[in-house]
Amino acid sequence: MAGQECRVEVEIFGEYYTLKGDSSEQEMLALAQFVSHKMKQLAGRNPRLNKTQTAILAALNIAEELRRLQEEYDNMVKMLEPGEKTGIKNS
Repeated sequence: MAGQECRVEVEIFGEYYTLKGDSSEQEMLALAQFVSHKMKQLAGRNPRLNKTQTAILAALNIAEELRRLQEEYDNMVKMLEPGEKTGIKNS
């Protein structure tokens, strides 16, 4: 479905949204389920949070996961670069 805009209705934490994008319907549904799951986890740990607070905390948790994964990826790329172990770089 690359190049075509896809529309899908999703439920996130009890609210319905119509998503539009270049991703497939399955990808958008999976992302919505991921976010909803994160929000439910947070709400389960602290039921006094309102929906906005829950959404912000979920976004921060997801951003932290992304940052950590980006750092891991960057470190792996550095280890795979030629000359990294010996300190010799190819020009």
